[in-house]
Amino acid sequence: MANFDLKDRSAIVGVGESAYGRKLMRSAIDLAADAIVGALDDAGLTREQLDGLIVSFGSPIGADADTLAQVLGLNLRAYNQTWAHGRFTGSCIQWAAMMVNAGLADAFACLASVSFSGMRRPMMGGGGDREGGREAGGGHGEDPVFGMTSPGAGAALVARRYFERYGADDRALAAVPIVFRKHASMNPLAIMREPFGVEEYQRSRFVCEPLHLLDYCLINDGAACVIVTTAERARDCRKPPVYISGIQPLPAGVEEFIWSYPGMGIAQQSIFEYRAELQPVYKMAGITPADVDALFTYDAFSILAWIALERWGFCKPGEAAAFTQNGRIEVGGELPMNTNGGLLSEAHIMAWNHQVEIVRQLRRECGPRQIEDASIIQWANAYGDSLIYHR
Repeated sequence: MANFDLKDRSAIVGVGESAYGRKLMRSAIDLAADAIVGALDDAGLTREQLDGLIVSFGSPIGADADTLAQVLGLNLRAYNQTWAHGRFTGSCIQWAAMMVNAGLADAFACLASVSFSGMRRPMMGGGGDREGGREAGGGHGEDPVFGMTSPGAGAALVARRYFERYGADDRALAAVPIVFRKHASMNPLAIMREPFGVEEYQRSRFVCEPLHLLDYCLINDGAACVIVTTAERARDCRKPPVYISGIQPLPAGVEEFIWSYPGMGIAQQSIFEYRAELQPVYKMAGITPADVDALFTYDAFSILAWIALERWGFCKPGEAAAFTQNGRIEVGGELPMNTNGGLLSEAHIMAWNHQVEIVRQLRRECGPRQIEDASIIQWANAYGDSLIYHR
């Protein structure tokens, strides 16, 4: 009988990225090549040893998997691709972990590569967005009937609901982008590195009230890649492996709204109560939230950091506003978050750059932003998917 216990049976052995920036004037294929070559070199693997590929792909801003295989001279036993959404990042790595342990490939490159250079047509909601023609108006919770024509509108709806339910405000939410920018100031790869304070945050214009410009992620060019293989093969690679000890797939259904946990009054469930049995990722990894040294989450909008903290039991509903104050989520704090600067300040690479940072943190390669003695790091989304890594 097959063994479906995936705890510690796969690992990330190589990470790589391209430069990050606005209007780099390079194709998505070119950027992807940088990231893949960097990850292979990091792992000590050759191109011939790479036989699996999964790509977060969004035409025409991204490079799709079969095209990459052809132009980069890869010979793949298995490949796949998803929509270019951050909620699929964890799913790609989970899929790769299962594939290598099923013997269907030996080493999987998992990546996203995006290039907006030369683009004139909007791709992130609004008129002309290809996604506006699918999923009842869009893939991020958009509802054009009610004027919600962009991803930010859905996140703003959650922020407004959170503020009204729990008595929070944008001054408290400012702690999230301020801390992430502080982390970015220590990261030479980050696009935005100039620190700012609460007053500057509040002076930034509203994009979709109550969210300010500084609550919104970057839109940029770049690529990031991680290589997944089995724990057994990982021992022969160049650098110490980072093991995947827990996985939890994406949920979906009438109780889920993309930017929130159930029970915010936006989806069908009226009450959200954190219960460990609803988060099997901890059971698989054999840990609790108290054992986690750092938390990384998809931060397309600042409010998602609060939602993730509460969804995964780091604090109770309504407590994230207080939890994120006074340096608690900074490097050196109780629970550092998004130490690379996140999508808000480093770059928006569908959160693949977060996976690169997690691996480097666990290898002790992050210099001034290094988390002391980091051994367990969790990737966990407001959406409900998660990965737990350890060194």
